[in-house]
Amino acid sequence: MTERLAAAAATLLGLDLDEGRRVAGELTHLAAAFPRPVRLGLGAAGGGLDVAARLLAGGALARLDQPTREAVCTTLAHRSGGRALVEALKVPLLLAAAAAASPDDGADGGPGHGSGGTGAPEPELSCVAAADWPHRSRTDAVVIGSGAGGAMAARELARAGLSVVVLEEGRRFTAAEFRHRRPVDRFVDLYRDGGATVALGNPPVLLPGGRGVGGTTLVNSGTCYRTPDRVLHRWRDVHGVALADPEAFGPLLDEVERTLRVAPQPVDVLGRNGELALAGAAALGWRAAPLRRNAPGCAGSCQCAVGCPRNAKNGVHLNALPQACAAGAVVVTGARVDRVVTARGRAVGVRFGRRLLAAPLIVLAAGAIETPRLLFRSGLGRHPGTGRGLAVHPTVSVAGRFAEPVVAWRGVLQSVGVEELHDDGVLIEATAGPPGLVSFVPPGIGRALRAELAGADRLATIGAMIADQPGGRVGARLVRYRLARTDADRLRLAIVAIGRLLFAAGAQEVLTGLPHRPYARDLAGLREAVATADVRQLHLAAFHPTGSVALGADPQRAPVGPDGRLRGVDGVWVADASALPSCPEVNPQLSIMAVALAVGRAAAAS
Repeated sequence: MTERLAAAAATLLGLDLDEGRRVAGELTHLAAAFPRPVRLGLGAAGGGLDVAARLLAGGALARLDQPTREAVCTTLAHRSGGRALVEALKVPLLLAAAAAASPDDGADGGPGHGSGGTGAPEPELSCVAAADWPHRSRTDAVVIGSGAGGAMAARELARAGLSVVVLEEGRRFTAAEFRHRRPVDRFVDLYRDGGATVALGNPPVLLPGGRGVGGTTLVNSGTCYRTPDRVLHRWRDVHGVALADPEAFGPLLDEVERTLRVAPQPVDVLGRNGELALAGAAALGWRAAPLRRNAPGCAGSCQCAVGCPRNAKNGVHLNALPQACAAGAVVVTGARVDRVVTARGRAVGVRFGRRLLAAPLIVLAAGAIETPRLLFRSGLGRHPGTGRGLAVHPTVSVAGRFAEPVVAWRGVLQSVGVEELHDDGVLIEATAGPPGLVSFVPPGIGRALRAELAGADRLATIGAMIADQPGGRVGARLVRYRLARTDADRLRLAIVAIGRLLFAAGAQEVLTGLPHRPYARDLAGLREAVATADVRQLHLAAFHPTGSVALGADPQRAPVGPDGRLRGVDGVWVADASALPSCPEVNPQLSIMAVALAVGRAAAAS
């Protein structure tokens, strides 16, 4: 498989075969963290290119010269099935190429400026490895998951005087690791499945989620939007969730913002990527501003997605979890929960590995993918709404080429919000990232792609996420997502809007992300490209899965009651993104934490 991947890497990335072997070796190393189906798919894709080479050029891919190899892949890329094959290899190979080009020691935090220095110290956390935990033990409350929801719920339970154990599947990471390890190595460690979780669909959607003490708050952008009133009204009036009344929810959001130390991002470290977004918005007269973030010490290292090297981004591992531990909570790491144990209709504990932890109160906070899966494993997923109603906030990314250097990976990773189309379900955010770790996939094959990568410092990248219909479903093994037609139209609207923004900021051309028309030199060309695009060919990522075990007053529709109690069993509560009744239409960190704050207080009082 490695030799086939080496030939594929050399062909797609415009390298010689020795360089292709180095990239293939990196991909093989990184793929050890990927789920088995993805690993098998990579091998099959490499084999598919080899078969195509034999059919089209009469020889194995590795035996052909570079122009002939590129011609084979170009021919494939112009056919629908072949295009999917080429693109399936291109994204992981770009990741591996970034790894191959990185210094082994991480270069003191990576490519962004301002990553040096130790930053904030590590807080005190009461962490115990699962291997060191007793085989049988008892506590008042168990919280499964240590991310945005789990940390807040654990804090409230512990402050109410309960003994609390937080079970976390991942391990604890430190800023020192982030400073001295390569961004790509951190990426595959920090994300479940090495960042290769995918929702099956047409198109498929990449669903990366964090795994470690602090959950996805370790790797999110730090963007902190308050839940819009229109969303709260929907949750209250349509779903019957009384705590979502703006008068009640506002104080919860206030408390979360104090915990995270949320403030507008200062412009001094914003970076050129954000500055161009602001300039484009100003030229168009659009609403835009630096984002509110939980990163008071941000130095613009652009490392949020792979762990802040300065502890400047206030994930819950730096506040709510230490506060929970100060009140007596304990975090058990490396603890994947196999099932919630019940007897006579109520929770009595959990099993993880060979260990049984008895508790009469269980809070599920494993996230919108893993919480329904845990319910299925526990025999508690019989409600017809369990696993259904998944919204993911699909995201597209567009780049603009500028005459002057942009170096988008120097500055704040997600820096500026453009809200002109937010009422139409489109939220635009200037978002960059370390090379190889961005959601924008540059166009081209072989030497053309290599030229794009060489000129990446002149690209500004802007993304947009859409408020989507709940078209996803989490099963025991697979996640499926069906993009609604109205959401496809919103994605088209988003691409055109980003293009307008980039042209207004002075971009010479726009890289559309559309395989059939990858470049547009003016707005008319962009509109034509979008109008003729097949949405199934888009590179979609989604970072905000929600709603798969939703709160609601209607027992026929909602698996969880409006106060957070799981229906059908006593003693089980849900306090994470899965509980949100619908897409929150903004980055959901504050919304999740506010809901968890309310659920934690209700559970403590039960």
